[in-house]
Amino acid sequence: MSNPHAALPDAFNFAQHLIDLNAGRADKPAYIDDRGSLSYGRLADGIRRFATALGQLDIRREERVMLALPDTRDWPVAFLGAMYAGVVPVAVNTLLTVGDYAYMLRHSRAQAIVTCDALVPIFREAMAAGEHEVRHVIVAADGAEATRHGPGFHDFRSLVAAALPRIEPAATGPDDIGFWLYSSGSTGRPKGTVHTHANPWWTAETYGKQVLRLNENDIVFSAAKLFFAYGLGNSLTFPLTAGATVVLLPDRPTPAAVFKRLVDHRPTVFCGVPTLFASMLASADAPDPATVALRVCASAGEALPRDIGERFTARYRAKILDGIGSTEMLHIFLSNSADDLRYGTTGKPVPGYELELRGDDGQPVRRGEVGDLYIKGPSSALMYWSNREKTCCTFLGDWLRSGDKYLQDADGYYVYAGRSDDMLKVSGLYVSPFEVEGALIEHPSVLEVAVIGKIDRDGLVKTKAFVVLRAGKTATPELEAELKAFVKDRLAPFKYPRYLEFVAELPKTATGKIQRFKLREQESHDVHHVE
Repeated sequence: MSNPHAALPDAFNFAQHLIDLNAGRADKPAYIDDRGSLSYGRLADGIRRFATALGQLDIRREERVMLALPDTRDWPVAFLGAMYAGVVPVAVNTLLTVGDYAYMLRHSRAQAIVTCDALVPIFREAMAAGEHEVRHVIVAADGAEATRHGPGFHDFRSLVAAALPRIEPAATGPDDIGFWLYSSGSTGRPKGTVHTHANPWWTAETYGKQVLRLNENDIVFSAAKLFFAYGLGNSLTFPLTAGATVVLLPDRPTPAAVFKRLVDHRPTVFCGVPTLFASMLASADAPDPATVALRVCASAGEALPRDIGERFTARYRAKILDGIGSTEMLHIFLSNSADDLRYGTTGKPVPGYELELRGDDGQPVRRGEVGDLYIKGPSSALMYWSNREKTCCTFLGDWLRSGDKYLQDADGYYVYAGRSDDMLKVSGLYVSPFEVEGALIEHPSVLEVAVIGKIDRDGLVKTKAFVVLRAGKTATPELEAELKAFVKDRLAPFKYPRYLEFVAELPKTATGKIQRFKLREQESHDVHHVE
């Protein structure tokens, strides 16, 4: 179905849908990781076998299974195998603490965990730390049988190999619960976001086909991991819908690791985040542009500064399509496109989505004014699990409140103004931290920056910038003064950072999204400690 507004059939299982789409590509590589490749035919077989294995472990339809795996070929087999069986995979970050996992196990009531050998000790602690309902731990072990961990532990690859492939998928419908994703935690405690079998189909029909425009000849590589909404679309939903090949990186996406895959596998599509694009541009090990094969890049997580987009395109001859999405909408709903790109903006609504900017009174603001961003589209989550209060504040009928602030310029492009909870009121006037960050990042000494509000001795809010310098640059009082003057020359004087602190790094999520709330917490702690 190419029409994004077409109705899905009453019987719809997303895993079966992908198997059907690629029935004629049995020998083509679907995934390439550090261990080798997985063809579309073997992927379909693995999905069906893992579905059978879950049934043999008495994991029943609609029960949850926590999925905590690095980005390897095992991930799509486990995720889609669960969906094929009507079991609900709960994809989680592999870099969390024992306390985070203990909370998520209790909150999701997961009956099983699918994880890797390295995370077994952490999950043992998490299960010992509190209540849970885990009956099985399925381990993708490298070079050793997982059963050595004791009763209740199973080897993932042995389970898959021993099971007969399940012929028919669970009789799910488009609105049945398909999977969960936990919000990334950039604004506090993560929330279990519940998505249907239809939702990934919608993101493929809208952003995947009409913005990214993937085809079966593409090779896709995403720095964002599969357990995030952005990475799930990039490395599973969109390429498998198009019949493309995906390169997976199990480890942290450092510039060196990214460059190696860009050269070795020559992906045509690369999906990153602004901080990574900035680090790639600053790296001394950047490859010769002639050795890469990029046709287009995508960016999300945070707004892409104009300077980074322009410099990347000048070096690699590939446009970066900056967009914004959310865990709640599953992927990007507002984006630049290859034939309508304006760096410094987040573009225009993705076909299939409606956007409104509303003021504090709930009414639409005038063009050019900052407002809260609301979205209406087909890929919206059902709810936050077991959190009625947050659900009612975010999911408002057909509309979803994003928590972001934007303005729409005279040409219809959307310009990011920061998170709603990040906006500052300085001298009685609103200041967007992102606007200040966008000015600072243009200075040749600055690699990364985050701006928050700081309460001064008089109890008034002033802007404070945390600055990471480029390699070879030294923090000095003279440079601090230079950076403040640099901002004053570009923005209204009241917006310049009254305080500026040089730091070695900024707190981030695993996707590279800056966690400004941690900087605010740190600042608050420092103030109280001094007092």
